Amino acid sequence: MDNLFNQIANFYNHPLFIIVGGITVTIAFIAFIYRLTCWTFGITPIVFRLGIALWKRKVAIFGSVEVFESIKSSLLDSKIFKEKNIVHIKSDNIDKAKDETIFLVDWETSGDKIEQIFSSRKNHQTAVVIYAKPASIPQDKMSDIANRANTVVVNFRGRLLNDILTSLITTSYDRN
Repeated sequence: MDNLFNQIANFYNHPLFIIVGGITVTIAFIAFIYRLTCWTFGITPIVFRLGIALWKRKVAIFGSVEVFESIKSSLLDSKIFKEKNIVHIKSDNIDKAKDETIFLVDWETSGDKIEQIFSSRKNHQTAVVIYAKPASIPQDKMSDIANRANTVVVNFRGRLLNDILTSLITTSYDRN
């Protein structure tokens, strides 16, 4: 029996098997390093961008005080946003939002000011999330909104948080 094991071991100690084994291990190691590098360079920018978005960017909420408090409460309950990053913009002071990086508009209380809100954006990198009840936005306004960059219409409170996070990730943050 010992002789059989020695013969098998000697067979696999042939230089051909040693060379093929070495090449296979080298290829597997290079493939592992390549996959790790691709994963790192693919995930790191997104995580970094989300971190900056949550740390520095402010959400400007357009709407009545009741709507602001309700939405602010929902955002703070998620434990994702800091209270200092959520600001209320009253309908008579829309220009105050010029420096904010994401707009959240309650259609019911601020829908009549939507053109003024769109014109107060610094550039198209400022995302606008419109919170509206189903079918409350007239079709002509909906078509106009659909043709604007970085604009989302959402009608569920649960989707609101998701759309804000997505907007924070997909729009850039100007540090100046």
